[in-house]
Amino acid sequence: MGKACPEDLLLIGKVVRPHGLKGLLRIISYADSPATFLKAGEVVLGGGSGKPEKYGIISITAGKKFFLLHLEGLDSLEKAEACRGENIYLNKAVLTKGEDEYYWYELVGLPVFLDTGKRIGTIRRIIPGAGHDIYVVREGIEEVLIPAVREVIKEVDLEKGKVIISEMEGLLDLNEV
Repeated sequence: MGKACPEDLLLIGKVVRPHGLKGLLRIISYADSPATFLKAGEVVLGGGSGKPEKYGIISITAGKKFFLLHLEGLDSLEKAEACRGENIYLNKAVLTKGEDEYYWYELVGLPVFLDTGKRIGTIRRIIPGAGHDIYVVREGIEEVLIPAVREVIKEVDLEKGKVIISEMEGLLDLNEV
């Protein structure tokens, strides 16, 4: 269906296996809602056995632990089986976000500073939580878990490439006895 430029793509899920006989794919989604896929209108499958290819989205429905994705051109069990294990990507340009919202790919790798200017480390990964995410910030062998809440995160400056936090009592006192 067409090719895509890798730096424009965001990993959004993975094909687990075919579902049924008509080309449906059972997928693990890294997005909270099927609406993310529907807004995009198309996905890129790749990273498994085949070369990356674009597919239009016909439908997507949410199950309890998986989504069922129906793509243009996949109309048989055989065609769906060929997609087993493929990564699913969306074009970053189709994603929308509100004010003070950030995608994980924008945050991972950013340095974190206290509002006093002291460097804490770099965001290495993000742990999803029920109420809020947790930023895993590492400097050398030191690792700090920073709650992604307004009381702590004072500024995310993507243009300058940094995150500024204010210290809450006990937040950075991990190594004190």
